[in-house]
Amino acid sequence: MTIDQESAYFKTTMVAFEKWQLSMCKKPTILNGITKSIQIKINHIIPEKVHIAITKAVKGLTKAVIFGAGITTSTPAKGKHIEEIENNILKRIHFYSSSAAAEGAITGFGGFFSSLADFPLWLTLKMKMIFEIASHYEIDINDYTERIYILYIFQLAFSSQQHRNIIYTQMQGWDGKKENLPNDIHEFDWRTFQLEYRDHIDLAKLIQMIPGIGAFAGAYINHRLTKRLGNTAMNAYRMRFSEFSKN
Repeated sequence: MTIDQESAYFKTTMVAFEKWQLSMCKKPTILNGITKSIQIKINHIIPEKVHIAITKAVKGLTKAVIFGAGITTSTPAKGKHIEEIENNILKRIHFYSSSAAAEGAITGFGGFFSSLADFPLWLTLKMKMIFEIASHYEIDINDYTERIYILYIFQLAFSSQQHRNIIYTQMQGWDGKKENLPNDIHEFDWRTFQLEYRDHIDLAKLIQMIPGIGAFAGAYINHRLTKRLGNTAMNAYRMRFSEFSKN
């Protein structure tokens, strides 16, 4: 990857990146706090056995996706300029956002039961997209620590502002921290991962299950949130080469 720090494109990119950084660091609003409190109360009502079962299911599915997505991810040619790389990435984000919208419309059309299929299908599309984005940035996606980074990116896009602040701090200076990560994927905090993800999308996904409007809701929600994830991934990797260029 070739980066010309004096180019107009790089300077424009860094302005957008710094704006994104501020959004990751901002304090939770009063509304954020109220929403999070309600979600915590709801989660306390749900029996512990249900939480354990859901965590196990999410963990199993996410592991299967994240350790399988790299197998079918092609490796783009190296040595390209950052502008060309990011133009290609934007095209892939558009592709996956459109694919997710179509998938959401189809699964939302049939109401409750067909909407259940949305979770694994949409998760697979989202993870596959991040793997492609990482690959375009010449990241070694076969590296275990880079797959953990992908899980962190996922949390940045689908978490409360409070948890986002924590995750963003953990991702800063990643290349110096990753050597100290545990080698066992079971030590990853899957409970918080699934709770934050569910709390973030549950209400929107309930609308998708309503017959009649489910198809429209599914298409809109999947498109918007997949695009958000793509933008989050781009900036998360910009953070890596931004930190590298400062050293």
